[in-house]
Amino acid sequence: MTSFYERPILNSPYCVPGLHHPLDKNGQPIDGEPRQGRRPSRHIVPVPASRKKASAGQASLDLETYSDYPLINEIRSFVDTWRALPNPADWGVTGTTQRLLEHWRHGQFSGPQPFFCQVEAAETIIWLTEVAPKRTATRRLRDELEQHNKGANPALFRLAMKMATGSGKTTVMAMLIAWQAVNAARKATKDFSRAFLIIAPGITIRDRLRVLLPSEPDNYYETREIVPPEMLPDIRRAEIVITNYHAFQHRETLALPKVARSFLQGNAPEPLKTTETDAEMLERACGKLLNYDRVTVINDEAHHCYRHKVGGDAEGPLTGEDKKEAAENEEAARLWINGIEALDRRLSKGVRAVYDLSATPFFLRGSGYQEGYLFPWVVSDFSLMDAIESGIVKLPRVPVTDNLVQTDRVVYRDLWKSIGKSLPKTAAGAAKISPFDLPPTLLTALTALYSHYEGEFKRWERAGIGVPPVFIVVCQNTAISKLVFEWIAGFERGDANEGERAAFHAGHLELFRNYDEHGARLPRPRTLLIDSREIESGKALDKGFRDAAGPEIEQFKRELASREGAGSVNGDVSEGELLREVMNTVGRPGRLGEQIRCVVSVSMLTEGWDTNTVTHILGVRAFGTQLLCEQVVGRALRRQSYDLNREIGLFDVEYADIIGIPFDFAASPQKAEPVKPKPVTRVHAIKERAGLEIAFPRVSGYRRELPSEKLEAVFSDDSRLEITPLDIGPTAVVMEGIVGAGVTITPEVLDRLRPSEISFNLAKHLLYSHFRDEEGFPKQHLFPQIQRLARRWIDEGYLVTKGVPIGAILYQDQLARAAEKIDIALTRGSEGQIMAVLDPYNPKGSTRHVNFITSKPCWKTGAQPPKCQISHVVLDSSWEEQLALTLETHPRVIAYAKNQALGFEIPYLDGGTMRRYVPDFLVRLDDGGTTPLHLVLEVKGLRDEADKAKAQTTRDLWVPGVNALGGFGRWDFAEFRDWTTMTEDFAALVERLLKKVAA
Repeated sequence: MTSFYERPILNSPYCVPGLHHPLDKNGQPIDGEPRQGRRPSRHIVPVPASRKKASAGQASLDLETYSDYPLINEIRSFVDTWRALPNPADWGVTGTTQRLLEHWRHGQFSGPQPFFCQVEAAETIIWLTEVAPKRTATRRLRDELEQHNKGANPALFRLAMKMATGSGKTTVMAMLIAWQAVNAARKATKDFSRAFLIIAPGITIRDRLRVLLPSEPDNYYETREIVPPEMLPDIRRAEIVITNYHAFQHRETLALPKVARSFLQGNAPEPLKTTETDAEMLERACGKLLNYDRVTVINDEAHHCYRHKVGGDAEGPLTGEDKKEAAENEEAARLWINGIEALDRRLSKGVRAVYDLSATPFFLRGSGYQEGYLFPWVVSDFSLMDAIESGIVKLPRVPVTDNLVQTDRVVYRDLWKSIGKSLPKTAAGAAKISPFDLPPTLLTALTALYSHYEGEFKRWERAGIGVPPVFIVVCQNTAISKLVFEWIAGFERGDANEGERAAFHAGHLELFRNYDEHGARLPRPRTLLIDSREIESGKALDKGFRDAAGPEIEQFKRELASREGAGSVNGDVSEGELLREVMNTVGRPGRLGEQIRCVVSVSMLTEGWDTNTVTHILGVRAFGTQLLCEQVVGRALRRQSYDLNREIGLFDVEYADIIGIPFDFAASPQKAEPVKPKPVTRVHAIKERAGLEIAFPRVSGYRRELPSEKLEAVFSDDSRLEITPLDIGPTAVVMEGIVGAGVTITPEVLDRLRPSEISFNLAKHLLYSHFRDEEGFPKQHLFPQIQRLARRWIDEGYLVTKGVPIGAILYQDQLARAAEKIDIALTRGSEGQIMAVLDPYNPKGSTRHVNFITSKPCWKTGAQPPKCQISHVVLDSSWEEQLALTLETHPRVIAYAKNQALGFEIPYLDGGTMRRYVPDFLVRLDDGGTTPLHLVLEVKGLRDEADKAKAQTTRDLWVPGVNALGGFGRWDFAEFRDWTTMTEDFAALVERLLKKVAA
């Protein structure tokens, strides 16, 4: 039996999940072979049962249920069917959307390729917007979502995507912005807008989302290749504002003490207005977006945004810290949704749509709904279990047994139950005890998890990883966090400036100490104290917290001054900004947080915190629901390495070890060796090499102009069509029973077709698919000529069948391939002129726009003098380095470029479906002509029918079509079949071209 714990990763992150682990009725993984197909969207809490028997009176967490989400599953089934349609013409979307979908699904990416879950989230929104409303069978789904929104968001239309932490929500935002902005730039309709308001729950995420601004040098549209290069100009027309929801707070416009306010109020009946109006708040928070008639809103971590349920009180009365937390949640949600509704009222056509992204799109405590109730407008779901089975995130691991026989529960599974009553609730309470007074159970838990961390730390060192793994302690309040921080990292009492030290301790955990063995502060603190909620608000730090973290803040200031100069800290950087910078750069070489090893935090750390070096978490707080557990555990889920294991085509397992949080997936201690991440290269156009720019046309199709109605054909080797059982399936099947003789069945009916029948049907397909007049009617008078040429194509041996009957040519996809080959031969033989049809939006591309990142091997260009405008050649295979070297050293080569992220594509038909061919290199060559010749180069070993169609289209349609246009210079095409003789073959090609010009 295959256990989940032995083989957690089942699926490629780039494909639809094809396997899933069995779960019991409570959503817990059980032993057994993986099951075929994808798991339905369900409310899953996969927490392995404790190996200790819980007492009958022991409380369970609120969300341990397991039920299907019918709306999500129904939408998913429709999207799956829609995705499987092979012909883009059947997708029912705009041409722009079609191009983006083809790019995301099948594009050749130099850097990170979009995960399936990212593409699916964008596809679902696209389908609901462009496809579902047009079809009777699916229009009701859109109507149902509108009803859900009327009940919860009366003024807005929201669609939510549920995506596990670490699965790439920022990439999905970029995809949605691209889809909306490019469509809106090319055709204004109610479905699209190029104005966007992106709202984050805090400053950290707001700053991290700057990669969504097209003006940023490291924006995702370029560096992650979210759009094809020809769409970048349209993306740059988008108006994007990124803010945190705190910006919707109406600020004081006139700060007055109580006496002055009373004096100014006088006897006036209306209260004195000293805060912003909605209009003033929107001017400040939304800026240029107010110039547009409709805006699209994107909510990151959208579970913070909702309207309190009218008359709702599903949770009953709350007390103590629960009541305080509920009040804070309610205030944040009210402020967030009020801001969006104010924007909707201000715009002439309102907010077009609101797209929510969250790992946990559930109502929080204080909402009036039961905590953990799913937003009813969620339309797609890629759960944490799905993400683990695809290897996209780390696998959380917590204790399931211990050696304390006196209890019927695992102590470290929910640590707070054992220590909560012994810990202070206020700063005043914390002042009465020292770090040494912390409960022994907590200290043992810290020491135990730290001991495991030490081993991981050493493994990372041996692997040559330049940054340390990170250990997180998440505390209930600042009183507890200060004590834990001092116990771990050390402390000193008294006035150090006077040389008096009332008390000093270096810290109990050696790798986390902020002091050396002599009692001196380390130049770089190893442990960081953070109050996440306070840091995220952007306000001045609370005095108590500032005092507790004061020495470390001063150390970071000194380090910042040494790195960037003294001027960098002369009043320009607040203490909150400084701590936020440290937190945001944990684990990043060359930044302030590079060497942080331990973070002691209040609240849950920053949602969206994208540090991928977290390996251990200790929870020192109450966890009332699995919702809260997942939010905290999510801080450790981002993978360190995104390189596939080439042997199995899957990611290797990475683990995060958790204590004190009652939420886990794997129990057994599997060993996972740390892998040093591959170096990332920025491939870009070099400004100083502007003279080596290669410009090229962006061709969207071809137009043929025949000089007369007389048709002739010139067939070539590329006119040959070979059909085998691989193309149509087995053509001989042996059937046997338990006893008796066997029988072989074959498609005999296809063998009985006469050549005249075949040529008639082939000619008919060619007439209807390639010979229509301007009004769309087939040119029936050309049919006899077309049939004659089709019969000639068959008789002259250009139809080759191997192991299949000749009648297999009448299968629809084979008919289309044959028609394409005959049509190109007709164009060649009839001496008609081919004209390339350019992309109407961006007809010209260039090497000067290249800017992306990749972890693939790269070869740095560097001929003297230079011959390539681009900094590197990305090596997808071994022969590309050899060809680049050949091009750099050949005296006739003026400039060249590897066709990587250039946007240079050649449209061609394959089986009746329009596809795009990406050749390997572009070369500007001195062939002795009055102007340089542009060469399109391809190296191809074995060639299938698709490769033949690419070459034939390029040689017989694209090259003559572009040359006929003028304005792009002269072009030609060449293929190399053997990489071992590439230098000699290229030299021979140049010699032939020189002789051709001379003649």
